[in-house]
Amino acid sequence: MKVYHTSNIVVKHPDILHSREALDFGKGFYVTPLKEQALQYARRFRLRTDVAILNVYELNDCWGDGHKVRSFEKYDAEWLDFVADNRRMSPVEFYDAVEGGVANDRVFRTLDLYLAGDITREEALRKLIYEQPNHQICFRNPQIMEDHLRFISSEII
Repeated sequence: MKVYHTSNIVVKHPDILHSREALDFGKGFYVTPLKEQALQYARRFRLRTDVAILNVYELNDCWGDGHKVRSFEKYDAEWLDFVADNRRMSPVEFYDAVEGGVANDRVFRTLDLYLAGDITREEALRKLIYEQPNHQICFRNPQIMEDHLRFISSEII
């Protein structure tokens, strides 16, 4: 399957070392199979008057075989707790890869209010129940990328 990663540089050889801390699923290399989602993320670079580059990869179908993978099907209590712990940089169980919904603008506002203590966990969950998850995959184990992710191309957006 094709997956996409938006950056301000061409990323032919993805790694985890250059990723930021305190992201939704922790420090890792993030991709999405949803091209439109990657293109929307590019707006963040353009707002900073930076170049936005769409990197395209082929991810083989057996990428999760033999690895510890956590999948979140919806924005629920488990997703909220996992993302909140990662954002707070609290210890979480290690997974080679994590996939599920990204905290997009509306979801991020709810998450931000929850993390700031402005709304309770229950209030956050009530708001999240109406959101449809999009899809991201965070590779936390470099071996998965080495074995299963192949760079195809990049283009300036």
